[in-house]
Amino acid sequence: MQHPVVIIGAGPIGLAAAAHAQSRGLDTVVLEAGPTAGAAIREWGHVRLFSPWSELTDAAATALLDQSGWQPPAAAAYPTGAEWVDGYLQPLADALAATAEVDVRYGHRVAGVTRSGRDRLVDSGRDTEPLVLQVRTPDGVERITASAVVDASGTWGGPNPLGGDGLHALGEVEHSDRISYRIPDVRSGAGHARYAGKHVVVAGAGASAQNVLVELARLAEGAPETRVTWLVRRPTVGNAFGGGDNDQLEARGELGKSARRAAESRVVTPLTSFRASTVEAQPDGRLRVTDFGGQIVTDVDEIVAVTGFRPELAHLNEIRLDLDPVLQAPRELAPMIDPNIHSCGSVEPHGAKVLAQPEPGFYLVGMKSYGRAPSFLTLTGCEQARSVIAAIAGDHEAADRVELVLPETGVCGGSGTFDDSEGGGCCAPATPELLTIGHVGSRVAR
Repeated sequence: MQHPVVIIGAGPIGLAAAAHAQSRGLDTVVLEAGPTAGAAIREWGHVRLFSPWSELTDAAATALLDQSGWQPPAAAAYPTGAEWVDGYLQPLADALAATAEVDVRYGHRVAGVTRSGRDRLVDSGRDTEPLVLQVRTPDGVERITASAVVDASGTWGGPNPLGGDGLHALGEVEHSDRISYRIPDVRSGAGHARYAGKHVVVAGAGASAQNVLVELARLAEGAPETRVTWLVRRPTVGNAFGGGDNDQLEARGELGKSARRAAESRVVTPLTSFRASTVEAQPDGRLRVTDFGGQIVTDVDEIVAVTGFRPELAHLNEIRLDLDPVLQAPRELAPMIDPNIHSCGSVEPHGAKVLAQPEPGFYLVGMKSYGRAPSFLTLTGCEQARSVIAAIAGDHEAADRVELVLPETGVCGGSGTFDDSEGGGCCAPATPELLTIGHVGSRVAR
């Protein structure tokens, strides 16, 4: 090709896409905003993943790594985020960079993607002119011309706000130094100093919130003055813990049971139907959080808002996208991943045809493709990458033939808190089955 394939993001799916591109001999540039591969994952490196190593690697990537003498981790072990980066993602980025086809560039943040010489209003040339990325680099802003662009930048940079209406609560930005939007490392020295003996508000009802509750309850064992107010937007917390012993996913059930014990302990006070409206300082410097219905939580020292993530789309303003108006995911993918219908194990395999956008040669993959839906699977993302790269290479038969190995109960790309590498997370390992779909849009009965 005259111009390289450009992949945005050196996370697990971006690097998987690069590995598949390299295996097909495609010149490829990987643009990573951070200083290393998996830079976003390093920010939650203390957290253990729900999935074992066997569900966290890509076939083309491991084939390349095997050529470099890589020693694969134990397939059944559960790595932390840091172990995932150090044991797989960074070695993979290094192996890719050592090939003739792939150029991995760190400290390169994409500011915009467009069609060469055309804004989104211009129809002519969209099938013939290359894509162009404007990129902030350590040496200034530059343009990179691409034959195709694969956006695998994830959603880590777009945490949902504390505000119950999807916007920042009034005063939230002003007091952001007291708010964490990720699972804090309360076992570290800095984390212990920040949260031990404090009144912490935790907002959210998903797996991340459950992990925070478990960790803070454990912290309180050594710092008994620690107390937690758990803000839940739902009218009840009953369904937040999953099925417990009846959960098809054993480890998710274990997490739910641990979170239930924490929620029922003296440490945690649940407060339901709470949709935060304002955050303001009290005269003593502590915080007060008020909801739209007038409920108030006072004497707050710290807030942990783990209410999900949303995709960053500002750099895509000048290309043509067709996204679901609710999930902000590709329109054809959205019905497959609607969290009101699907769990992590019920999303069917899908590839290039579902992910393609009206802008020729542009694709969203990985967590970015799921928009606001939380059910993303690492193996699903690797299959997305394989299919998309096959389509870019012109191998439409391979692109349409979506094959995916999944445990019967599914796998999760989420993360959990466990004491050792024997622990699991949202999804327990199970016997895999091969799913082959002749057409990407086909339905599979389960």
